[in-house]
Amino acid sequence: MKKIKVIQFGLGPIGIESLKLAADHAWLEVTGGVDIDPAKVGQTLAGLSGMPALGGARVYPSLDALFAAVGGPDLVLHTAGSSAAASFAQMRPALERGISVASTCEELIFPALKTPDLAREFDTLCRRTGARIAATGVNPGFVMEVLPICLTGVSREVRSIYVERVVNASTRRQPLQAKIGSGQDPADFRAKFAAGKAGHAGFQQSVALLAQAMGWRIDEIRESCEPVVATSRVTTQFFDVAPGQSLGIHQKCAGLSGGETKIVFDLQMYLDAPLPHDAIVIKGRPELNLVLNGGVAGDDATVAALINIVPRLLAAAPGVRLMTELPLPAWKNPRSAA
Repeated sequence: MKKIKVIQFGLGPIGIESLKLAADHAWLEVTGGVDIDPAKVGQTLAGLSGMPALGGARVYPSLDALFAAVGGPDLVLHTAGSSAAASFAQMRPALERGISVASTCEELIFPALKTPDLAREFDTLCRRTGARIAATGVNPGFVMEVLPICLTGVSREVRSIYVERVVNASTRRQPLQAKIGSGQDPADFRAKFAAGKAGHAGFQQSVALLAQAMGWRIDEIRESCEPVVATSRVTTQFFDVAPGQSLGIHQKCAGLSGGETKIVFDLQMYLDAPLPHDAIVIKGRPELNLVLNGGVAGDDATVAALINIVPRLLAAAPGVRLMTELPLPAWKNPRSAA
């Protein structure tokens, strides 16, 4: 059985979980990791993750250092940021060598929306070298685009799509609780969102991807975000939030075509949010209404999406790829052949 060689770029909470899941798959071989944290450089991935199966594979300070030490893998698992521009720059050394990249970068879900020149540049690069780069995840990557797109496969007509996601952020990792403004002054959070430094990333890119799949020309994308303010004290493993402070976000995004609202996303992600769920309402023929009680557990499922995309991405044509250009997402048996 020929294994797919991968490396892990970014060793934060999601990167470590990615390592753990990759180590459990017989068709994957992890040959190293990359992180800018000097405290992690030189350590073994087995030691960082607690997975003895990762053996003596080590952490390097850069892709170039890793390639020089252990050679190039088949694919890079990238979990190191939300910016398409920054992610393209980080992955250039791999793409120039023809090494493909699976990423959790939110803006890479539809990079042509905000970085069209870079998307074209890197698509050309990938086609020349034979590499591929694509982003996946839960949101973006599944709940608000891929899942509703799949539902429309039985539609004779689609007039509009509404997706609602309610997430109890108390169950999520510290960086996410911080990103949604937990414990912050609501006015400070509003200012950070206005400056593009807070809130859920990739919302507009999700609208663009869904609209493209539906063949809708979107003239305008409207986005808003308000803090959810605590009325009583809320305590998590990472934050102690007093009344009047922010618990998280209520973020909305809408795509309009010809003055008509075609897509609406509604995300409520805050500490102790009751009745978490994901809901999709498709107006058309037939009318479709799907509710996933409890919702899709973001941290766990994001890592699964990253690992599950590997064989599908490597089988795709070279270039900057979208989730809608790959085969239907599916679980692959960890014990099966590559």
